[in-house]
Amino acid sequence: MLRKCEFAVGEYYHVYNRGVEKRDIFLSDADRERFLRLLFLSNGTKPIVFKSIQGRSLDEIDVGDTIVAIGAYVLMPNHFHILVKEITEGGLSTFMSKLTTGYSMYFNKKHERVGALFQNRFKAEHVDRDEYLKYLFSYIHLNPVKLVTQNWNTAQLSQSGEVKNYLAQYPYSSYLEYTGTNRPESRIINQKEFPEYFEKIHDFEDFIDDWLAYHQEKEEEKLIQGPSLD
Repeated sequence: MLRKCEFAVGEYYHVYNRGVEKRDIFLSDADRERFLRLLFLSNGTKPIVFKSIQGRSLDEIDVGDTIVAIGAYVLMPNHFHILVKEITEGGLSTFMSKLTTGYSMYFNKKHERVGALFQNRFKAEHVDRDEYLKYLFSYIHLNPVKLVTQNWNTAQLSQSGEVKNYLAQYPYSSYLEYTGTNRPESRIINQKEFPEYFEKIHDFEDFIDDWLAYHQEKEEEKLIQGPSLD
């Protein structure tokens, strides 16, 4: 079956997938940490044997030339989102194949299961409007708030201070990179390949505040409808 969305160098894409039968694909922090490492290790031209780099920081690992640029990502219990730019021909398909195959093999072995882990091949949406591209930085980074309450738009957590305190404690997204946190996982993303929406840290924080206020005031309306993975 042909994919409706064709990939091209220089274009941006929102890619995501969930567990087969909506099952959880991350059962522990170890699972999430493995996926984060694979986000980095899968994005390179050098073949990597995972055993050879166990215990080493991402700062110490050379993956060769990157094949895509990752602008944002988040891990949720039964799915993930990645905002990506293709920078080499065929790079996005290669990256996603390495990522999902590597993680599926790890997960099945660790949790003693067989069969497909993900629901068909990954989903991809071409991000062809600047408005939508910028929006995805809020949509992806605010996803973890759903872990606290499904009705976060009207809940107490919708107060920006509490939301941002929660997100600052959630290490399985790229939110921390945009708030100035220096950590080895910062090597996963490449902000230079994306528009300079957030030249300074407070630009990103103001952007998140604006979206929180928007949700709070107009919870029944959305500027752009994000993909549903419920």
